[in-house]
Amino acid sequence: MSRVSVLVAVYNAARYLPECLDSLVRQTLCDIEIICVDDCSTDNSLEILREYAAEDSRIYVVALSENSGQAHARNVGLRAASGEFVCMLDADDRFSEDALERAVEVFDSCPATDCVLFDVMMEWPDRSETYPMPDFDALTGNEAFRLSLTWRIHGLYMVRADIHRRYPYDETCRLYSDDNTTRIHYIASREVRRCAGVYHYRQHEQSATHAVSVRRFDYLRANESMLRHIKNICVDADAISEYDDHRWLNLIDTYMFYHCHGAELAKSNRQYGLAEIHRVWQDMADNMRGRAVAAKFGYRPMWSWLMFRMQEWLYFSLRGLLGKNK
Repeated sequence: MSRVSVLVAVYNAARYLPECLDSLVRQTLCDIEIICVDDCSTDNSLEILREYAAEDSRIYVVALSENSGQAHARNVGLRAASGEFVCMLDADDRFSEDALERAVEVFDSCPATDCVLFDVMMEWPDRSETYPMPDFDALTGNEAFRLSLTWRIHGLYMVRADIHRRYPYDETCRLYSDDNTTRIHYIASREVRRCAGVYHYRQHEQSATHAVSVRRFDYLRANESMLRHIKNICVDADAISEYDDHRWLNLIDTYMFYHCHGAELAKSNRQYGLAEIHRVWQDMADNMRGRAVAAKFGYRPMWSWLMFRMQEWLYFSLRGLLGKNK
């Protein structure tokens, strides 16, 4: 058994994959296994993986026969993992060379710790920025869960393998629902701490979460899946209310995506996206009336779907005009 299993889900990542894998094989902690799951890439990602595996016996490659999404690919890797601790690394990202060692040091020195967050460096082509988090030494699982509801702490961490096996990645949607797993891991933890190891998180337009795609509407169903999870594990009413505020903001953000990019989608995808927004609006509008997060123009639930759509059209049209005139 290795100390750490690293899950790397790969889909058409050939441009960045060597940098990702180099950061893993050069880790100062040698007792690791690197489980790479190729999600039916159409570029030469699988070839690159096999070349690295031939050079380093710690790399294990799984090739899926059909594309099933990042969460599924990671779950395939999780089932093969034998490490005491588990973390993931996206195929276009990289770790600092001491990242895994720093995380394991925290587990070894603090036996009640179940999750250890990496420091995250957001990497744009022209700049780098540290992900801002509140300063803390240790959080309870419930505290970490509450902070993660609005991503005041991020979701890039190492976790004890028994917790991860109990709560694998949420495969509800092709995108976004794997975020739910982070929050469940936090609430299942006795303590959550941080380490000085760095996760370098690449920001680029080619990533799935930045692309103009019908998959952007998956965010709404992923949020609903998360709400079911937290109700099932009986979190307190305040946490559910806070998450509903977060869901409402996500609904408005999704409408902005529809407003700005709907014309770039196929007609059927555009109709599907609007129907998803309408469905979630119907579910949430009554509950959001009178709440602070829905008080200002552009965020009000309104009294009819037509009024809500008129508000959003005007709000985002004005924002667009103001942006052009700056």
